[in-house]
Amino acid sequence: MTKEIRIVLAGCGSISGVWLKSLQKIEGVTVVGLVDINADAALGRKEEFALASAQTGTDLRAMLKATKANVVFDCTVPGAHLQVELEAFRRGCHVLSEKPLADSMAHARRMVAASKKAGVLYAVMQNRRYQPEIRAFRQLIDSGSIGELTTLNGDFYIGAHFGGFRDHMKHVLLLDMAIHTFDAARYVAGADAVAVYCHEWNPRGSWYDHDASAIAVFEMSNGVVYTYRGSWCAEGLNTTWECDWRAIGSKGSAIWNGAEAFRAQDVEKTGSFISTMKDVPVPIPVDAKRDSHLGCIRDFIDCVRTGRKPETVCTDNIKSLAMVFGAIQSAESGKRVTIKV
Repeated sequence: MTKEIRIVLAGCGSISGVWLKSLQKIEGVTVVGLVDINADAALGRKEEFALASAQTGTDLRAMLKATKANVVFDCTVPGAHLQVELEAFRRGCHVLSEKPLADSMAHARRMVAASKKAGVLYAVMQNRRYQPEIRAFRQLIDSGSIGELTTLNGDFYIGAHFGGFRDHMKHVLLLDMAIHTFDAARYVAGADAVAVYCHEWNPRGSWYDHDASAIAVFEMSNGVVYTYRGSWCAEGLNTTWECDWRAIGSKGSAIWNGAEAFRAQDVEKTGSFISTMKDVPVPIPVDAKRDSHLGCIRDFIDCVRTGRKPETVCTDNIKSLAMVFGAIQSAESGKRVTIKV
């Protein structure tokens, strides 16, 4: 059991600010080091968050040795995750990493195996799981109010003018964003994907160099069919970042806009051409898991202290990553792909 939490944060780009802001609300943790290939970025975060005792530098190995850290927060780009994680594991550090887990399935498998060998916790920032609304949607489905889940649909349409590297990425939607939705679908459906057919394209008017839209049909392990429709270049009537969802059960349906709007109905009377339906309340659970990034980080820290496994542990999250690379393989081949972890 680990009580003293000494953290080195690797990667001091924009997302690191969200992590450091969350850490300010958690007691008993100390940021002892900040590492970035740009020394000024690390120093800037130290000054911004008044981390007077934190060391800064560009060499993770030297930082871990100097600070005797036992936790690494990896906020680097996906292509750097393998190097960062393996170095952390060699030092016996627990790791919480930004999504996605890895930039390839081969790297993901290597990292998961290395964490097991080192006997450390390794989890991924899937902050959507720690929002109370998705807990409410899952709880509704688990309650049986709409019967047995048969179909799950998720729509993601955002006209995102990023500029920079995303405008030139291949598979930009699937690689950069869909991991959030796919992980949420696994959580809501209570199942893993076993196969996928995916089609990608770049619509007329797109400002991306490569395919920025996709439709995917996943076959899930419990027989549920999950469909994903998404685009990074859809102007107008944008969905939330958490998607628009529809869950269809054997005796009712539920919709959720990814924010605070829910509606659910189940069958009150059958016998007519269209069944008579009644509304079903969708309460937000009192013990819903807490506040996005803060909730995920707090849960991970608690797991380090108590020895239990976090919800987004690597051995589970790799199943969401497999959906991403399965969808990409299908889009490139034009064929249905069996998903392998």
